[in-house]
Amino acid sequence: MKILMVLTSHDQLGNTGRKTGFWLEELAAPYFVFRDAGVEIVLASPKGGQPPLDPKSNEPAFQTEDTRRFERDSAATAALANTLRLSDVDQADYDTVFFPGGHGPLWDLTNDHNAHTLIEETLAAGKPLALVCHAPGILTKVKAPDGGPIAKGRTVTGFTNSEEAAVQLVEVVPYLLEDVLREQGAKFSATEDWAVHVVQDDQLITGQNPASSKQAARLLLNALGEQTAA
Repeated sequence: MKILMVLTSHDQLGNTGRKTGFWLEELAAPYFVFRDAGVEIVLASPKGGQPPLDPKSNEPAFQTEDTRRFERDSAATAALANTLRLSDVDQADYDTVFFPGGHGPLWDLTNDHNAHTLIEETLAAGKPLALVCHAPGILTKVKAPDGGPIAKGRTVTGFTNSEEAAVQLVEVVPYLLEDVLREQGAKFSATEDWAVHVVQDDQLITGQNPASSKQAARLLLNALGEQTAA
């Protein structure tokens, strides 16, 4: 079994002069869920190479057992330093795809044709797929087979407006993913800020926030297991 994890290459937090990127827990927790299950993991990003880490995600308050384990793991850090270029990825080579979040995807992956194609082709091939936190924002530019928004009529979750307000970035981000997904006809599901919340709608699995990343990974493995058993 082979899983592709797609990270952002974007490192600028709007016009604030601050850095952003991927959120460490959202990579580390799923990474070890997959690896401990014996799954082969491949990392990719739009630019390839070392993706930018959101420095805030590695502050002591946001470190977890998984983030510390990741930083101690030479195989994991080597894989992160050498991500594939997303344009070189063929979804046919993978059983599923997992998109960690962080604010970076709001700028690059949301508008990345290769990311859109990867999602469209993965779902068309009948494979499950998961996106966490800000990564579900990518769905706002992905099309269904009929040409409409992929999220229309689907139950999804992602980083909520209230969580964005809590981190004081409502006026910084290029869009509020909750608003856009609702506008596109998605059934947006949410729980209280920072609590674990993951939803599955057929092949599509979405997690609300960093705390939801491990559960989203587990649900994705379950979906793969059910598919294999079918």
